[in-house]
Amino acid sequence: QVQLEESGGGSVQSGGSLRLSCAASGNRYRSYCMAWFRQAPGKEREGVANIHSLSLHNTGYVESVKARFTISLDNVKNTLYLQMNSLKPEDTAMYYCAAAPGLCPADDRWYLRPMVFGIWGQGTQVTVSS
Repeated sequence: QVQLEESGGGSVQSGGSLRLSCAASGNRYRSYCMAWFRQAPGKEREGVANIHSLSLHNTGYVESVKARFTISLDNVKNTLYLQMNSLKPEDTAMYYCAAAPGLCPADDRWYLRPMVFGIWGQGTQVTVSS
C-alpha cells in the first residue's frame, strides 16, 4: 500500500511563494496519476493540479492557479512537488497530496472529483495573509 506524506506548508503574505512536497513510500504502480487538492474551511475539496508518472510534461491545472502554480514529479526521489507563486489569500487551505493507479482523469472537470483518487496524505496547511 502506498503512503503519502506532505510537507512545506506555512504562512506567507500575499504575493509570496511556497513549495509543497509529497513523499511517497510503499508499493506503487508504475503508471499512476498524482495530484494536489485543497480544502478551505466550509468548502468542498477541489483539485489544484495533476500529473502522470509516465508523462511528466502532461499536467492539468484548475483555472484559478494557472500561471501561478507548477506541479512536478521526481520519480527517482518518489516525491511530488507543488511550486506556488504569487499566492493570494484565497489560496488559503489545507493542501492534500493524492494518488490513483492508471491514467489521470481526462475531462476538464477532474478537479471536482476527488473520489477518483483513493490514496491520500494527511495534508499541510497553507495560510496567505493580505
